[in-house]
Amino acid sequence: MPELPDGLVVPPRDDVLGQAIPFDRERWLPRVPDTTWWPAELDACPRVGRWPRVNRRTVLGMAGGVGTVEGRRHLLVAALVWGTGTKAWSVDRRGRVFANTSAARIDDRIAAVLAVLREKGAVAAYYACNNDQHIAYLGPAFFTKFLYFAGHENPTGHRRPLILDSVVSRALRDREAVAEDWPLNGWSTKQYAHYLDTVHEQAESARVMPDVVEAAWFAHGKRLPRSGPGPSSD
Repeated sequence: MPELPDGLVVPPRDDVLGQAIPFDRERWLPRVPDTTWWPAELDACPRVGRWPRVNRRTVLGMAGGVGTVEGRRHLLVAALVWGTGTKAWSVDRRGRVFANTSAARIDDRIAAVLAVLREKGAVAAYYACNNDQHIAYLGPAFFTKFLYFAGHENPTGHRRPLILDSVVSRALRDREAVAEDWPLNGWSTKQYAHYLDTVHEQAESARVMPDVVEAAWFAHGKRLPRSGPGPSSD
């Protein structure tokens, strides 16, 4: 069973759930289809300095609402907001999800993805997001956030959905937890399954939840230099 590499710091899960990201409500509102897509939970987030901040715990708590159209919309928006921060170019990039696909099609596709997640599990849902239920400009780094928030607390099967982005991938490559040619974005379904297996086995070995291990890899990746110029494409 793979163990966590020496020196990789595993945080308390309460710290992971408290991981809070600042956001600018006024920058987001023009980019969602209409104001009904904006979750009240975000308006209840505490302000720290200039910006309110939303944490993992808040977004995970919204997963109970995915049985409704409104709840699914709110979870998608909250996942995007949590993963984006306040920079204008970052919000603009995420806003392309709504600018290039109709609200009706987004509704249909996220409902279909969540049905796959519920019935077949995380790997099948990843495949759906990348293929027949793909939404333009919603790449793996962000649709895995949506899957994580939707299904980590109540998983189907033995693998909980986890976030995979370029920061985590840099860390995995740095500590040789994956192959040398592991990409920084655009992972195949097979690669996502391998990632889930690795992190779940490490979590079992360390006796922690899988998202704690994901957070540890992310923290390590943040300390590494970027592999190339400009923003990540994932």
